[in-house]
Amino acid sequence: MKKGTFLKNAALVAVGGFLAKGMGGLYRIPLANLVGGYGMGLYQMAYPLFCVLLTFSSAGIPAALSRIVAREYARGKDRPETVKTALALFLSLGFVGTLLMALLAPVMGAVQGEEGLYGCYLALAPSVFLVSAIAVYRGYFQGKNNVVPTVLSELCEQGVKGAFGLLFCLLFRGNPVRQAQSALFAVTLSELVSAGYLHLRYRGEKRGIFLRNRIGVSGGEIAKSALPVMLSAAILPLSQTADSILLVRLMASYTPRAVTLYGLYTGGALSLINLPASVCYGVAVAIVPVLSGASDSARKERAVVALLLTLALSLPCAAVLFLFAEKIVAVLYASLPLADGELLVRLIRATAVSAATLSCVQTLSACLTGMGRAKYGALSMAISVALKFALEWWLVSNSAHSVLGAAIATNVCYLVAFFLLLGYTLSAKSLRKEEHDHNRQPWGGKKRLDGPRKGSGAFGGQSGASDGAYRIRANVDGGERSLRNAGRGIRKKS
Repeated sequence: MKKGTFLKNAALVAVGGFLAKGMGGLYRIPLANLVGGYGMGLYQMAYPLFCVLLTFSSAGIPAALSRIVAREYARGKDRPETVKTALALFLSLGFVGTLLMALLAPVMGAVQGEEGLYGCYLALAPSVFLVSAIAVYRGYFQGKNNVVPTVLSELCEQGVKGAFGLLFCLLFRGNPVRQAQSALFAVTLSELVSAGYLHLRYRGEKRGIFLRNRIGVSGGEIAKSALPVMLSAAILPLSQTADSILLVRLMASYTPRAVTLYGLYTGGALSLINLPASVCYGVAVAIVPVLSGASDSARKERAVVALLLTLALSLPCAAVLFLFAEKIVAVLYASLPLADGELLVRLIRATAVSAATLSCVQTLSACLTGMGRAKYGALSMAISVALKFALEWWLVSNSAHSVLGAAIATNVCYLVAFFLLLGYTLSAKSLRKEEHDHNRQPWGGKKRLDGPRKGSGAFGGQSGASDGAYRIRANVDGGERSLRNAGRGIRKKS
């Protein structure tokens, strides 16, 4: 892939993600006005279980499948059977997730003390299944360096969710339970439309594929590649779910404002430091197929370029958060009491550095996925999160630190993860044996690795025409060798 293509893909995903988040944020303003505090509470209470099930059914699938498709595509193989196998595998997981959410709906409603949540869970449950399909299709297109379907499907989701969500809430005005349930059903409708769009886009592209070999990548290979990616992607969301229990319980031992402090920390400070990571998400998406089809030496160069680009985007954001924290709070959180506003300013400044380190962790995790070393990403995140829990237990339990201790623990977590991931990325060894074996030709020679020629630059490489010419020449050379060997055998017999 050329450097221009990489930058274009990264920019498209970043702009698309920014627009999608902007649409989502704008949608919540009229939604909150229509359903009120109680309705929004029901709406939000259904999401934690939904996010946990999504984590186990679809987290990391786009990145994992993107690597597989990019590797096969770089070898001249565009095989829809790989997508069919991935769909069968991950739709099964998605179906299990949907079934679990439906079965747990009455239990969760009773545990959370709200009978209206039963309908909320049922309205949202099909989304788990649909998101699994969406993840597979996005991974396929991203593996072929085509991020447009991903961007358009994200915008489509937000548009459908906003339009139908507000329409349903207007229809059920005065009934906050039905409003919350129908707004969550609008989420399911948005995922259905997005999955339908991606399926039609995939079918249209599949018609142009000429298949010489209908054997795709096996389900076992897909699962083996996806599992460490899914684990790496799941660790952070699951740790945040655990934080919602741990932090509140620790602070409740010395203050009645534990929930308020937790809300300021997660809903205020962490929401802001996550924004630069959203902008840099395009780099993480675009780098996976770039590294998958590259030689070992080129992989490190390209990973460094991706990291420098991430730093160029995230460091100014971190500086803005630190320097202008007071003005940000004054504009976005003007309704907060004075004491809470001052605490939020301190939290934003304390966590500002994490805006950069979290963005880099995201990019480096994607680099390891593209290199086929996702298990080291999962290991790094597991170590970092374990350290974060230990620090939270020690610092937050002390009223002198309180919620600021959680901010310190978060900074340490992302900083440790950054250095671990950076070390694994730069110490990547030569290509694995199975990749060498896969590149071995039937006559005993080896195909050229799909990376750039020496001196072609970090994002250099052959054009599609020269790649095709190389493969044709390799087949001709092999045929000529076979004919010469056959001729020698005939002469010896005669």
